Amino acid sequence: MPKVIGVRFRRAGKIYYFDPGRYKIEPGTNVIVETARGLEIGEVVSGEKEVPESELVMPLKKVLRLAGTAELHQVEENQKKAAEALPKCQAQIERHGLNMNLVGAEFTFDRSKVIFYFTSDERVDFRELVKDLAAIFRTRIELRQIGVRDEAKLKGGIGPCGRNFCCASFLYEFSPVSIRMAKDQNLSLNPTKISGVCGRLMCCLRFEMSAYEEAREEMPSPGEAVLTPDGEGRVTDVDPVKKTVQVKLCESDRTREFPAEEVDRS
Repeated sequence: MPKVIGVRFRRAGKIYYFDPGRYKIEPGTNVIVETARGLEIGEVVSGEKEVPESELVMPLKKVLRLAGTAELHQVEENQKKAAEALPKCQAQIERHGLNMNLVGAEFTFDRSKVIFYFTSDERVDFRELVKDLAAIFRTRIELRQIGVRDEAKLKGGIGPCGRNFCCASFLYEFSPVSIRMAKDQNLSLNPTKISGVCGRLMCCLRFEMSAYEEAREEMPSPGEAVLTPDGEGRVTDVDPVKKTVQVKLCESDRTREFPAEEVDRS
């Protein structure tokens, strides 16, 4: 099996595999590699390991070199140039009267291309805009339309929980989130309570769902007959977080709450 290292090009971004070649590279090292976008600098996040070819995109590209002080300085310069490019692009968008919400800009490492990210509720004909931007920046231009979740990931921020956005912190890809997940977690279905800043259902509903599913497997289901310290009864509700069970007792017709470990399934 080929030996590879995992490289990430942005915080909470997807991990790509590269051939370390002659280098012995530890996690945390910055490397220069060739990608479909051109030369890029990335951080090694997983050390050398063997991966089956079926999980790789072949042919595997090699690490060109380790990044030094000069390369890191160039990254800082690229970020400054990207920040300066935003108002220039916004001015051209307004001049053309396009319905676009400019989100961010990014120069590739070798500055062979500048990418502008935007959101829009409709398809945008930006061909003339690209021509004007190419004349201003004297390089290749790419305009990339993204969704509102991608916008939140790109810009970052603080969520309703008071912590940094999950998508901008550690989620390297988005998974489908459904209203059923909110129901299964006994959450309020008020959209303002279960939606993130992006306006979509919160990503945490997805990755917390497995904990609820595992907890419920060990607990009786609503309607199930059980035996409690106070006698027989039927389950009316369960709380996977507190690990408690609401039981309507047969003899007294009262409903009581019991720790899950005190309830035996009939």
